[in-house]
Amino acid sequence: MNQKEISELRRRFRADKSAISRIYGCYVNCNKEIVSYLDESLGRMPQEEAEKYLGLLKKTLSGTLGKNLIDIVFSTRQVMDSDEHRLLMALRDSELKDGEIRENFYQKVIDSLDMEGSNYLILLAHDAYDVPHRGGDGEVQADASEQVFSYVVCCVCPVKDGKAELSYFPGENEFHNTLPRQLVAPPELGFLFPAFDDRAANIYNALSYSRKADELHQEFLDAVFHTEPPMSAGEQREAFQAALTQALEEACSLEVVQAVHEQLTDRIEQHKGDPEPLAVTAREVGNILQSCGVEEEKVAAFCESCGQQFGEGAALSPANLIDCRRFEVKAGDVTVSLSPEQSYLVETRIIDGKKYLLIPAGEGVEVNGMPVT
Repeated sequence: MNQKEISELRRRFRADKSAISRIYGCYVNCNKEIVSYLDESLGRMPQEEAEKYLGLLKKTLSGTLGKNLIDIVFSTRQVMDSDEHRLLMALRDSELKDGEIRENFYQKVIDSLDMEGSNYLILLAHDAYDVPHRGGDGEVQADASEQVFSYVVCCVCPVKDGKAELSYFPGENEFHNTLPRQLVAPPELGFLFPAFDDRAANIYNALSYSRKADELHQEFLDAVFHTEPPMSAGEQREAFQAALTQALEEACSLEVVQAVHEQLTDRIEQHKGDPEPLAVTAREVGNILQSCGVEEEKVAAFCESCGQQFGEGAALSPANLIDCRRFEVKAGDVTVSLSPEQSYLVETRIIDGKKYLLIPAGEGVEVNGMPVT
Protein backbone atom coordinates (compact mmCIF):
# COMPACT_ATOMS: atom_id res chain seq x y z
CA MET A 1 0.00 0.00 0.00
CA ASN A 2 1.12 3.54 -0.64
CA GLN A 3 0.34 6.73 1.28
CA LYS A 4 -2.47 7.76 -1.07
CA GLU A 5 -4.31 4.44 -0.58
CA ILE A 6 -3.87 4.65 3.19
CA SER A 7 -5.22 8.22 3.22
CA GLU A 8 -8.22 7.14 1.14
CA LEU A 9 -9.17 4.53 3.74
CA ARG A 10 -8.48 6.86 6.68
CA ARG A 11 -11.09 9.28 5.38
CA ARG A 12 -13.73 6.59 5.86
CA PHE A 13 -13.42 6.41 9.63
CA ARG A 14 -16.25 8.81 10.34
CA ALA A 15 -19.76 7.92 11.37
CA ASP A 16 -21.19 9.45 8.16
CA LYS A 17 -18.62 7.85 5.83
CA SER A 18 -17.98 4.24 6.86
CA ALA A 19 -20.14 1.19 6.43
CA ILE A 20 -19.06 -0.10 9.86
CA SER A 21 -22.29 -1.15 11.56
CA ARG A 22 -20.96 -2.87 14.69
CA ILE A 23 -17.93 -2.76 16.97
CA TYR A 24 -16.68 -6.04 18.41
CA GLY A 25 -14.00 -6.74 20.96
CA CYS A 26 -13.05 -7.93 24.42
CA TYR A 27 -11.48 -6.45 27.52
CA VAL A 28 -8.50 -8.48 28.81
CA ASN A 29 -6.94 -8.12 32.26
CA CYS A 30 -3.29 -8.47 33.27
CA ASN A 31 -3.80 -12.20 33.92
CA LYS A 32 -4.78 -12.78 30.26
CA GLU A 33 -8.42 -13.33 31.26
CA ILE A 34 -11.35 -11.91 29.30
CA VAL A 35 -13.26 -9.61 31.65
CA SER A 36 -16.03 -8.63 29.25
CA TYR A 37 -17.04 -8.73 25.58
CA LEU A 38 -18.01 -5.88 23.30
CA ASP A 39 -20.68 -6.30 20.62
CA GLU A 40 -22.45 -3.00 19.99
CA SER A 41 -24.27 -1.30 17.15
CA LEU A 42 -22.44 1.81 16.04
CA GLY A 43 -25.71 3.39 14.91
CA ARG A 44 -27.29 3.13 18.36
CA MET A 45 -24.39 4.73 20.17
CA PRO A 46 -24.27 8.43 20.96
CA GLN A 47 -22.40 10.05 18.08
CA GLU A 48 -19.57 11.19 20.33
CA GLU A 49 -19.00 7.63 21.54
CA ALA A 50 -19.13 6.22 18.00
CA GLU A 51 -16.54 8.77 16.89
CA LYS A 52 -14.27 7.68 19.75
CA TYR A 53 -14.34 4.05 18.60
CA LEU A 54 -13.75 5.02 14.96
CA GLY A 55 -10.91 7.29 16.04
CA LEU A 56 -9.16 4.39 17.80
CA LEU A 57 -9.51 2.16 14.74
CA LYS A 58 -8.34 4.96 12.44
CA LYS A 59 -5.10 5.17 14.45
CA THR A 60 -4.04 1.81 12.97
CA LEU A 61 -3.63 3.58 9.63
CA SER A 62 -1.38 6.35 10.96
CA GLY A 63 2.36 6.86 11.13
CA THR A 64 5.15 6.34 8.62
CA LEU A 65 5.23 3.57 6.03
CA GLY A 66 8.13 1.25 6.75
CA LYS A 67 8.29 2.39 10.38
CA ASN A 68 4.90 2.35 12.10
CA LEU A 69 3.13 0.73 9.13
CA ILE A 70 4.72 -2.53 7.98
CA ASP A 71 3.73 -4.49 4.90
CA ILE A 72 3.04 -8.15 5.77
CA VAL A 73 3.48 -10.58 2.87
CA PHE A 74 1.97 -14.08 2.89
CA SER A 75 3.52 -16.90 0.89
CA THR A 76 1.47 -18.65 -1.79
CA ARG A 77 1.44 -21.76 0.40
CA GLN A 78 -0.08 -19.81 3.29
CA VAL A 79 -2.81 -18.33 1.10
CA MET A 80 -3.64 -21.74 -0.34
CA ASP A 81 -3.71 -23.63 2.96
CA SER A 82 -2.73 -22.31 6.41
CA ASP A 83 -4.55 -21.85 9.70
CA GLU A 84 -3.49 -18.22 10.10
CA HIS A 85 -4.68 -17.09 6.66
CA ARG A 86 -7.85 -19.18 6.91
CA LEU A 87 -8.76 -17.44 10.18
CA LEU A 88 -8.21 -13.96 8.75
CA MET A 89 -10.30 -14.79 5.69
CA ALA A 90 -13.05 -16.20 7.91
CA LEU A 91 -13.12 -12.97 9.93
CA ARG A 92 -13.41 -10.96 6.72
CA ASP A 93 -15.91 -13.21 4.90
CA SER A 94 -18.19 -13.55 7.96
CA GLU A 95 -18.10 -9.77 8.41
CA LEU A 96 -17.19 -10.59 12.06
CA LYS A 97 -20.72 -11.87 12.71
CA ASP A 98 -19.58 -15.37 13.71
CA GLY A 99 -18.91 -15.39 17.47
CA GLU A 100 -16.91 -18.63 17.39
CA ILE A 101 -14.50 -17.24 14.79
CA ARG A 102 -14.06 -14.07 16.81
CA GLU A 103 -13.40 -16.11 19.96
CA ASN A 104 -10.70 -18.13 18.16
CA PHE A 105 -9.03 -14.90 17.10
CA TYR A 106 -9.22 -13.38 20.60
CA GLN A 107 -7.60 -16.44 22.15
CA LYS A 108 -4.81 -16.47 19.58
CA VAL A 109 -4.02 -12.84 20.38
CA ILE A 110 -4.33 -13.25 24.16
CA ASP A 111 -2.12 -16.37 24.25
CA SER A 112 0.70 -14.66 22.35
CA LEU A 113 0.58 -10.94 23.14
CA ASP A 114 2.94 -9.50 25.75
CA MET A 115 1.55 -6.20 27.08
CA GLU A 116 3.87 -6.17 30.11
CA GLY A 117 1.14 -6.80 32.65
CA SER A 118 -1.21 -4.13 31.31
CA ASN A 119 -4.96 -4.53 30.83
CA TYR A 120 -6.00 -4.00 27.22
CA LEU A 121 -8.94 -3.81 24.84
CA ILE A 122 -9.06 -5.71 21.53
CA LEU A 123 -11.25 -3.92 18.99
CA LEU A 124 -12.50 -5.36 15.69
CA ALA A 125 -14.57 -3.84 12.92
CA HIS A 126 -15.61 -4.78 9.38
CA ASP A 127 -16.11 -2.27 6.59
CA ALA A 128 -17.32 -2.64 3.00
CA TYR A 129 -16.01 0.19 0.87
CA ASP A 130 -17.77 0.81 -2.43
CA VAL A 131 -14.59 1.95 -4.21
CA PRO A 132 -15.34 4.90 -6.51
CA HIS A 133 -13.85 4.86 -9.99
CA ARG A 134 -10.89 7.17 -10.53
CA GLY A 135 -10.78 8.71 -14.01
CA GLY A 136 -7.73 9.19 -16.19
CA ASP A 137 -7.34 12.71 -14.83
CA GLY A 138 -7.11 11.31 -11.28
CA GLU A 139 -10.50 12.70 -10.28
CA VAL A 140 -12.77 10.41 -8.23
CA GLN A 141 -16.14 9.72 -9.86
CA ALA A 142 -18.41 9.18 -6.86
CA ASP A 143 -21.29 7.73 -8.89
CA ALA A 144 -19.12 5.19 -10.72
CA SER A 145 -17.95 2.17 -8.72
CA GLU A 146 -16.19 -0.93 -9.98
CA GLN A 147 -15.87 -3.07 -6.83
CA VAL A 148 -16.43 -3.35 -3.10
CA PHE A 149 -13.41 -3.58 -0.83
CA SER A 150 -14.35 -5.76 2.15
CA TYR A 151 -11.86 -5.70 5.01
CA VAL A 152 -11.37 -6.01 8.76
CA VAL A 153 -9.40 -3.70 10.98
CA CYS A 154 -8.12 -4.58 14.44
CA CYS A 155 -6.40 -2.60 17.16
CA VAL A 156 -5.14 -3.36 20.66
CA CYS A 157 -5.46 -0.48 23.16
CA PRO A 158 -3.90 -0.44 26.64
CA VAL A 159 -6.40 0.32 29.41
CA LYS A 160 -4.83 2.46 32.11
CA ASP A 161 -5.99 3.60 35.53
CA GLY A 162 -6.76 7.30 35.72
CA LYS A 163 -6.17 9.45 38.78
CA ALA A 164 -8.69 10.33 41.44
CA GLU A 165 -9.78 13.94 40.87
CA LEU A 166 -11.98 16.55 42.47
CA SER A 167 -15.27 16.86 40.60
CA TYR A 168 -18.21 19.22 40.97
CA PHE A 169 -21.57 17.72 42.01
CA PRO A 170 -24.32 20.19 40.95
CA GLY A 171 -27.03 18.76 43.22
CA GLU A 172 -24.90 19.30 46.32
CA ASN A 173 -23.08 22.41 45.09
CA GLU A 174 -19.89 20.82 46.35
CA PHE A 175 -16.66 19.30 45.09
CA HIS A 176 -15.88 15.68 45.96
CA ASN A 177 -13.11 13.26 45.15
CA THR A 178 -14.15 10.87 42.35
CA LEU A 179 -12.97 7.30 41.96
CA PRO A 180 -10.17 6.75 39.42
CA ARG A 181 -11.49 5.61 36.05
CA GLN A 182 -10.04 3.07 33.66
CA LEU A 183 -9.14 4.92 30.48
CA VAL A 184 -8.62 3.46 27.00
CA ALA A 185 -5.29 4.69 25.59
CA PRO A 186 -4.47 5.02 21.86
CA PRO A 187 -3.71 1.70 20.12
CA GLU A 188 -0.37 0.07 20.75
CA LEU A 189 -0.66 -2.17 17.69
CA GLY A 190 -3.13 -3.37 15.09
CA PHE A 191 -3.60 -4.40 11.47
CA LEU A 192 -5.70 -4.14 8.33
CA PHE A 193 -6.59 -7.23 6.27
CA PRO A 194 -6.52 -7.64 3.34
CA ALA A 195 -4.28 -4.89 1.98
CA PHE A 196 -5.74 -2.17 -0.24
CA ASP A 197 -3.27 -2.37 -3.14
CA ASP A 198 -4.03 -0.52 -6.38
CA ARG A 199 -7.37 0.34 -4.71
CA ALA A 200 -8.39 -3.33 -4.60
CA ALA A 201 -8.20 -6.23 -2.14
CA ASN A 202 -4.88 -8.09 -2.02
CA ILE A 203 -5.29 -11.21 0.12
CA TYR A 204 -1.55 -11.91 -0.16
CA ASN A 205 -0.80 -8.88 2.00
CA ALA A 206 -1.83 -7.21 5.24
CA LEU A 207 -0.80 -3.91 6.81
CA SER A 208 0.51 -4.05 10.37
CA TYR A 209 0.59 -1.05 12.73
CA SER A 210 2.85 -0.38 15.72
CA ARG A 211 2.75 2.84 17.74
CA LYS A 212 6.46 2.53 18.51
CA ALA A 213 8.54 1.98 15.39
CA ASP A 214 11.17 0.04 17.34
CA GLU A 215 8.69 -2.26 19.11
CA LEU A 216 6.72 -4.21 16.51
CA HIS A 217 5.47 -6.87 18.95
CA GLN A 218 7.00 -9.75 17.00
CA GLU A 219 5.13 -12.26 19.17
CA PHE A 220 1.81 -10.82 17.95
CA LEU A 221 2.91 -10.75 14.30
CA ASP A 222 4.11 -14.35 14.46
CA ALA A 223 0.88 -15.60 16.04
CA VAL A 224 -1.53 -13.73 13.75
CA PHE A 225 0.39 -13.84 10.45
CA HIS A 226 3.06 -16.53 11.01
CA THR A 227 5.37 -14.87 8.49
CA GLU A 228 9.05 -14.02 8.63
CA PRO A 229 9.16 -11.24 11.23
CA PRO A 230 10.11 -7.87 9.69
CA MET A 231 13.01 -5.87 11.08
CA SER A 232 12.01 -2.80 13.06
CA ALA A 233 13.33 0.61 12.01
CA GLY A 234 15.84 0.53 14.86
CA GLU A 235 17.08 -2.93 13.90
CA GLN A 236 17.47 -1.84 10.28
CA ARG A 237 19.57 1.18 11.30
CA GLU A 238 21.80 -0.94 13.55
CA ALA A 239 22.30 -3.53 10.79
CA PHE A 240 23.13 -0.81 8.25
CA GLN A 241 25.64 0.87 10.55
CA ALA A 242 27.25 -2.49 11.35
CA ALA A 243 27.60 -3.26 7.63
CA LEU A 244 29.30 0.09 7.03
CA THR A 245 31.76 -0.09 9.92
CA GLN A 246 32.69 -3.76 9.50
CA ALA A 247 33.08 -3.71 5.71
CA LEU A 248 34.83 -0.34 5.38
CA GLU A 249 37.02 -0.67 8.51
CA GLU A 250 39.49 2.26 8.55
CA ALA A 251 37.85 3.70 5.42
CA CYS A 252 34.71 4.46 7.45
CA SER A 253 35.70 8.09 7.95
CA LEU A 254 33.66 11.07 9.04
CA GLU A 255 33.72 12.37 5.47
CA VAL A 256 32.32 9.10 4.08
CA VAL A 257 29.52 8.96 6.65
CA GLN A 258 28.75 12.64 5.98
CA ALA A 259 28.40 11.89 2.25
CA VAL A 260 26.09 8.90 2.83
CA HIS A 261 23.97 10.87 5.30
CA GLU A 262 23.78 13.91 3.02
CA GLN A 263 22.78 12.01 -0.12
CA LEU A 264 20.17 9.87 1.61
CA THR A 265 18.73 12.99 3.28
CA ASP A 266 18.52 14.68 -0.13
CA ARG A 267 16.59 11.72 -1.52
CA ILE A 268 14.14 11.84 1.37
CA GLU A 269 13.60 15.59 0.84
CA GLN A 270 13.08 15.22 -2.91
CA HIS A 271 10.62 12.36 -2.36
CA LYS A 272 8.28 14.36 -0.11
CA GLY A 273 4.77 14.47 -1.53
CA ASP A 274 5.21 11.23 -3.50
CA PRO A 275 2.69 8.63 -2.23
CA GLU A 276 4.92 5.68 -3.19
CA PRO A 277 7.39 4.51 -0.52
CA LEU A 278 11.00 5.60 -1.09
CA ALA A 279 13.54 2.79 -1.32
CA VAL A 280 17.27 2.36 -2.05
CA THR A 281 19.37 -0.74 -2.58
CA ALA A 282 22.72 -1.61 -1.05
CA ARG A 283 24.25 -1.18 -4.51
CA GLU A 284 23.03 2.42 -4.68
CA VAL A 285 24.63 3.15 -1.31
CA GLY A 286 27.72 1.39 -2.64
CA ASN A 287 27.84 3.90 -5.51
CA ILE A 288 27.91 6.72 -2.93
CA LEU A 289 30.82 4.99 -1.19
CA GLN A 290 32.69 4.64 -4.48
CA SER A 291 32.22 8.34 -5.22
CA CYS A 292 33.99 9.01 -1.89
CA GLY A 293 36.99 6.97 -3.00
CA VAL A 294 36.23 3.79 -1.04
CA GLU A 295 37.94 0.75 -2.62
CA GLU A 296 35.79 -1.54 -4.74
CA GLU A 297 36.72 -4.50 -2.52
CA LYS A 298 35.31 -2.78 0.55
CA VAL A 299 32.19 -1.65 -1.35
CA ALA A 300 31.60 -5.26 -2.41
CA ALA A 301 32.01 -6.39 1.21
CA PHE A 302 29.43 -3.79 2.28
CA CYS A 303 26.91 -4.97 -0.33
CA GLU A 304 27.48 -8.60 0.67
CA SER A 305 26.93 -7.76 4.35
CA CYS A 306 23.68 -5.94 3.51
CA GLY A 307 22.56 -8.96 1.48
CA GLN A 308 23.09 -11.19 4.51
CA GLN A 309 21.30 -8.79 6.86
CA PHE A 310 18.37 -7.66 4.70
CA GLY A 311 18.17 -10.21 1.90
CA GLU A 312 19.75 -10.09 -1.55
CA GLY A 313 18.61 -7.07 -3.54
CA ALA A 314 16.34 -5.86 -0.71
CA ALA A 315 14.76 -2.42 -1.08
CA LEU A 316 15.62 -0.36 2.01
CA SER A 317 13.88 2.74 3.36
CA PRO A 318 16.42 5.58 3.75
CA ALA A 319 14.41 7.00 6.64
CA ASN A 320 15.08 3.75 8.54
CA LEU A 321 18.82 3.83 7.83
CA ILE A 322 19.62 7.37 9.01
CA ASP A 323 18.14 10.07 11.20
CA CYS A 324 17.38 12.73 8.60
CA ARG A 325 16.51 15.31 11.28
CA ARG A 326 19.92 15.52 12.94
CA PHE A 327 23.61 14.76 12.51
CA GLU A 328 25.34 13.84 15.75
CA VAL A 329 29.06 13.37 16.35
CA LYS A 330 30.42 11.95 19.63
CA ALA A 331 34.01 12.06 20.82
CA GLY A 332 34.57 10.83 24.35
CA ASP A 333 32.24 12.75 26.65
CA VAL A 334 31.57 15.46 24.06
CA THR A 335 28.55 15.35 21.72
CA VAL A 336 28.04 17.74 18.80
CA SER A 337 24.56 17.86 17.23
CA LEU A 338 23.84 19.73 14.01
CA SER A 339 21.06 19.91 11.48
CA PRO A 340 21.87 17.58 8.53
CA GLU A 341 22.38 20.50 6.10
CA GLN A 342 25.13 21.84 8.39
CA SER A 343 26.98 18.52 8.81
CA TYR A 344 29.72 19.61 6.40
CA LEU A 345 30.95 22.11 9.02
CA VAL A 346 32.43 19.32 11.17
CA GLU A 347 35.95 18.21 10.27
CA THR A 348 38.49 15.85 11.77
CA ARG A 349 42.07 16.96 12.15
CA ILE A 350 45.25 15.68 13.81
CA ILE A 351 47.14 18.50 15.53
CA ASP A 352 50.40 17.78 17.37
CA GLY A 353 49.58 14.08 17.26
CA LYS A 354 46.11 14.46 18.81
CA LYS A 355 42.75 13.92 17.08
CA TYR A 356 40.38 16.89 17.05
CA LEU A 357 36.87 17.71 15.87
CA LEU A 358 36.88 21.16 14.28
CA ILE A 359 33.86 23.43 13.81
CA PRO A 360 34.22 26.94 12.37
CA ALA A 361 33.11 29.40 15.04
CA GLY A 362 32.12 32.22 12.68
CA GLU A 363 30.33 35.09 14.39
CA GLY A 364 27.90 35.23 17.28
CA VAL A 365 29.35 32.60 19.64
CA GLU A 366 27.13 31.99 22.67
CA VAL A 367 27.51 29.97 25.89
CA ASN A 368 24.20 29.00 27.51
CA GLY A 369 22.55 31.83 25.56
CA MET A 370 25.18 34.41 26.62
CA PRO A 371 27.28 36.02 23.87
CA VAL A 372 31.04 35.62 24.36
CA THR A 373 34.16 36.64 22.46
